[in-house]
Amino acid sequence: MVDGGKRRRRWAVLGAALAGAVLISGVGLWATDGRPFKDRYCWESWQQDSGPRFLGDHALGKSGSERVAVESGTPGSGGGTATCTLTVSSAVPDDDSPQPIGFQDRVTLSYGPVPEAPEERRDWIDRYFSGSASPLPDGLDGLVSNDRAMLVLPEACDVDGRPSAVTLWAESWGDGHRGKRAMPLSIATLPDVSRMLLDAADAGMRKAGCAPEEPLRTTAPMARLAEDGDGAENPVCRIPGVTFDLGEDRRYEQQVGVVGDRLQTCSVVSRQLGSPDEPEAQFVMAASPRTAAVFAGLPEGVGQGLVRTACDGRNTVFYAHVGPGLGDGGGKKDRQVFERFTDAVGRRVGCEPAKGTEGATR
Repeated sequence: MVDGGKRRRRWAVLGAALAGAVLISGVGLWATDGRPFKDRYCWESWQQDSGPRFLGDHALGKSGSERVAVESGTPGSGGGTATCTLTVSSAVPDDDSPQPIGFQDRVTLSYGPVPEAPEERRDWIDRYFSGSASPLPDGLDGLVSNDRAMLVLPEACDVDGRPSAVTLWAESWGDGHRGKRAMPLSIATLPDVSRMLLDAADAGMRKAGCAPEEPLRTTAPMARLAEDGDGAENPVCRIPGVTFDLGEDRRYEQQVGVVGDRLQTCSVVSRQLGSPDEPEAQFVMAASPRTAAVFAGLPEGVGQGLVRTACDGRNTVFYAHVGPGLGDGGGKKDRQVFERFTDAVGRRVGCEPAKGTEGATR
């Protein structure tokens, strides 16, 4: 028999040992930066120091840096678009001013249906079908660049007949004595941006109640197919017959992206110091069902820059959006360019004559 005093002493020793083990475990987690002490961002889509440099210590290398996430809405709530902006703020001394230069690097994550209004939808398409982006592998309907990414979600996530998508958009701003200046922002490598995109899609679909049984993943390597932007020259995008008066007063660059049987993209942008790239022309051929669904509901016709046809048995969409800097607002010049685009690409992928060859100008 063990008397009561000895029993109490044994329990005290055991309790102290357990407390020490917990303390040591906690210190170990802190020292190894274990998950319980890591921040999570944007509906718990991403975790601090999980790989992409924007989520790691590298992004906090400038003086006074901090990383903050601000969520607006929840995926699936009310059928609208939910957004989360992850911002890294910092400041550096300005040699020409007593005030430091403030920097804000922002990655905005959005989950929701593609825009309903035609002009908003075209702006969305022009941004995320950029020729700077490369396609996701393994049959996923998405595009990834260093500064943006887009994934069209499964049909179960549609809202009012419109496909839902997850997007990433990066931008950087410096605010010094010369005012706000826009600068390029690279989120991470293409594989890391792809991982961020798919992690956000999985988290969003779970909250919206439309997640598939297995998480979205890629096994094939992420290849950079898109070329670096170079000076635009005729024929633009290397598409026979697609020509513009490029002039000499503005700097136009073309970005030739995907050139495949199910997707082709090319963008023309104008570049001005201190301002984001402005899209001037966008060309897309889309033949996978989920990607083609993004264009459903837009006005169709040559004058609208959108026609459909069958290519090797696939429902295929041809899309072009030419801005006022290069085009004539959907007039004769734009229609001619669009017809040459559909003819050249259509012959390459074996298409029947396009449907809906008429249409009012935009």
